[in-house]
Formats: sequence, structure tokens, C-alpha cells
Amino acid sequence: MFDLGQLRSFIAVATELHFGRAARRLHMTQPPLSRQIQMLERDLKVPLFTRTSRSVELTQAGRAFLAEARDLLQRSEAAVKIAREAAEPTAGTVRVGFVAATTYDYLPRLTSRARNELPNIELVYEELNSIEQREALAFSRIDIGIVRPLPVQDNLRSACVTQSGLALALPLAHPLAVRRRPQLAQIHGEPFIMYSSAGRYMHDLLSSAFRVARVQPNYVQFMSQAQGILSLVSTGLGIGIVPEETRNACFDNVVFRPIRLGPAVRTEFHAIWRPDNRNPALTPLRDLMLSIG
Repeated sequence: MFDLGQLRSFIAVATELHFGRAARRLHMTQPPLSRQIQMLERDLKVPLFTRTSRSVELTQAGRAFLAEARDLLQRSEAAVKIAREAAEPTAGTVRVGFVAATTYDYLPRLTSRARNELPNIELVYEELNSIEQREALAFSRIDIGIVRPLPVQDNLRSACVTQSGLALALPLAHPLAVRRRPQLAQIHGEPFIMYSSAGRYMHDLLSSAFRVARVQPNYVQFMSQAQGILSLVSTGLGIGIVPEETRNACFDNVVFRPIRLGPAVRTEFHAIWRPDNRNPALTPLRDLMLSIG
């Protein structure tokens, strides 16, 4: 049976239609190239070329075999690549979905660690909300997502990658800004910038904590993202409660103070992925994501 070397020789001659040019293309001399073609024709039991002293042309059988030969060679090269990537799983590309809130702390830390510890893995980021990430995973547009906790479908897996506390965001001149640890009860009746229903996770977390503590702030605006809340806090419109990593946002006239909403109330980010994803680079990245905390 023919081998890959014979296929490469045949494709080169079929492309050049000249044995001398094909030999130079393959960095070999013409006699061994001619022998490769003769052996291939003998194995196939059909002539692949019509040769004269002035020209080389494909026979009908040669034209039919050319498409198959190219396909066989491409598939063999793909198989070699898959085998090598499987043997060295720390190489490849991983497409990562993320929600905007991860950019304050977790995503920069992940990027820095991955660059140092997984230098052969390329991360391709795409900003998507949590629902969009589930859809992107379903259609294999991303390999893994970073989302706020949400019900996970049967075809997905999920794991918490980081937790953080909460901070009270106050205008610089607000009376509570001088207190090191304001109490939740002290925001009762205060003008408050709340997460909207579009920021469902934080909206529900804060609403539940307020009900348990019997605290009712005076909601003056609703925003979907912490960035929007902090921008309004900076104007003096009201106060807000945001994940503590948003301290990294640049607002000079906003003061952050730690605040407890309950003994076990913390914010989380989860990684979600499909267990049938065969990307060999996904496992080392997922392991790294789970180790960051």
C-alpha cells in the first residue's frame, strides 16, 4: 500500500506538471521522485500521468486521485497535530467568556497567572452576560465561561472560582464615610443606588439581605453594573453596595467601607463549561482558574 511520502510526491508533480520543478519543491533529486511515482502507480495498478519528452499531464485516474490524495494528506497532518496536542495539553487556544464584573480583579489575575504558568495557551476573551455565555457554550463559540451563579443546565458543569465580600460605596462627604465599619442598619432610609433587574444576581442578593435585616433604603436609581452605581455615587446622588473588588475602579471622590449583609453573604464567580469539550488546552486552564480563588 502507498505511503504518505508517495502522496506528497504525487501531489507535487500533479501541481507542477513538471518532474524537475516538483523535485526542487520537495528538496530532492528527480530520479527518486520518479521512483516514488512509479511505485505509487504500481500499487494503485493505474497510470496517474501521461508523460512525453515535453509535457506531463494527469490521466483521468490521476485527476480523480488528486482530490483524494490531498484529503488523505490533510487528515494525516490533522491527526498528527491532535496527537501532539494531546501529549502536550498545555498548548492551544481557549476561548473564554466573561462578565464585565470580573474585570475589576479576577480576570486580570487569571490573565497574569496564565501568561506565566501556561505560556503556550492563548486566551481569547469575549465579554458576554451569563445567559449569553450559556448559549455560546451550547454552540461551541466559547470553551469556558466566567459567570455569576445561575442554574446550570444538565449539559454543563459549574464550579466556584472566587468569592469576595461586599463594600459600602459612599460619597467622600457622606457622614458614614468617617466610620471604619458601618452597620447595615445605618443605610435604612438612605438614598440608595440599587442594582436593576438586569443585574439579577446582585439585585436578588441585596434585596434578600435587606429583607432579612428589615432594612429599607430609599432607592433613587437602578443600574445594571457596579461601574454605573459608582459613577452616580461619585456625584453625591446616593450610596450603594458593590462587590469589594470594585475598589479597583478609579473614582477619587468615592469611599469604600466593608459591610456585612449576613454571616454567609458573599459574591461569587463560577466557571461553566461543557464536559464533552475535547479541547486539550481547556483542562489545564480550568485547573488554573479553580486554583486562583
